[in-house]
Amino acid sequence: MKKLSLLDLAFFVAESEASPKHVAGLLIFKKPPGAGASFVKNLYRDYLTASDVKAPFNRVIQFSLSAMPSWRTLDKVDLSQHIFYDRLKKGHNDRRALYAFVSKLHTPRLNRSRPLWEVHVIDGLPDGTFALYQKMHHAVADGVTMARWTAQGFSERADDMTQEPIWTVSHSSGGRTRFKDEMMKSVWAQVASNGKRVLGIGRLAAMLLLESVTLTKNAIALPFVASADTPLTGQVTAGRQFATAAVSMERVNDIRERTRSTLNHVALTCVDAALHRYLHDQGVQLKRPITIQMPVNLRAEGERSVGNKIGIIQVELSAPTDDPYVRLRNIGFSLRNVRTMIDSVAPEAIESYTLITGLFGQIAEMLNLSKQLPPTGNTLVSNVPGPKHPLYLRGARMLEMHPISTLPPSNLLNITLFSYAGALYFGLIATNELPNLERLGDYVVDAFGELEASVRSAHS
Repeated sequence: MKKLSLLDLAFFVAESEASPKHVAGLLIFKKPPGAGASFVKNLYRDYLTASDVKAPFNRVIQFSLSAMPSWRTLDKVDLSQHIFYDRLKKGHNDRRALYAFVSKLHTPRLNRSRPLWEVHVIDGLPDGTFALYQKMHHAVADGVTMARWTAQGFSERADDMTQEPIWTVSHSSGGRTRFKDEMMKSVWAQVASNGKRVLGIGRLAAMLLLESVTLTKNAIALPFVASADTPLTGQVTAGRQFATAAVSMERVNDIRERTRSTLNHVALTCVDAALHRYLHDQGVQLKRPITIQMPVNLRAEGERSVGNKIGIIQVELSAPTDDPYVRLRNIGFSLRNVRTMIDSVAPEAIESYTLITGLFGQIAEMLNLSKQLPPTGNTLVSNVPGPKHPLYLRGARMLEMHPISTLPPSNLLNITLFSYAGALYFGLIATNELPNLERLGDYVVDAFGELEASVRSAHS
């Protein structure tokens, strides 16, 4: 059996019918030339025969009153409980209908009595396209890990007809361990880790104290100071809606080169502008910067561990401004300082900080007080790097990869960035209470065009 980490366990503790804790992806494909009408149905049937299920897709969660929860490996997995065929009806199969259908698939919790994953093969889309929707509990994998596993299941060549479904490839970092590996998990190693954790938390506390008395600026944004008077925060309820936006990586890179910015700088500038415009539509005019919760990858370079190894910190975006270039500079300044802070603190401390701040938000949600208490941040925005080159499934080219995440306590909106094959995708998931989500996606694209024009004007 494999025991859960505290962070993995937190996703189970935080889960409810109103707030399920799984992450997902919507993959859209173009059928290969000459593919028959049964191409998608045959793909589904073949998936059902791929019965050699590997870890972690053959594990169920097991809770105990006397010990930490752990994963138990099953001898056999019934794929009919995990792989499904869905066909949209003609006339109700456009992009909006697809997103509405995926929203319904994303709403319910995964059944804890079986391995926590599902794959839906979606047929009936126009123009020779079809889709895969696949979701997995966040305790099994974070977004970065899931993106890597997904890419491993496809080919980089259109003429490669072989396939390795994601559940047939072993992704476990476990197995038999040697004596040396056991020594690495000894009491002394744990003591060293706890020492780093305590020292790091002390350093973070000092940074937050300096920030609270305005002796520093943007070392790390303070939690629980974001404005609660917006439609972006409140009590998370059941029901989901999904929208997307996309921009060309070629255009993104042009801005990056002209301004010496990172992809995060450019993307968050567009998100910030879009959120301000969206809030203005709702009659909300913020006087202070929007505060986002931002996941950070805590894995060492080259580390391929399973489960979650992320932290979530608060980041202040730009002070309200109508100048896109000024907004870009402000966000760049903030993110550079945050990066310096993260690099100066042990990963164990970031994990502990994430658990502590998340606990307060979770208690408020469980007590139905999220509307009365200040939110940790206005929304959560994450960035997951994806494959740079096109991927194929039995000759079918994957056209788009859209991330679909989960909602943290008190946040009614989550935005995930995902780069794939020359495009940057923005996946927006929200409760049904958030009005006009599709319009927010349009505003992201509009904000990018305004930033592009501003940068070119400044550098002409």
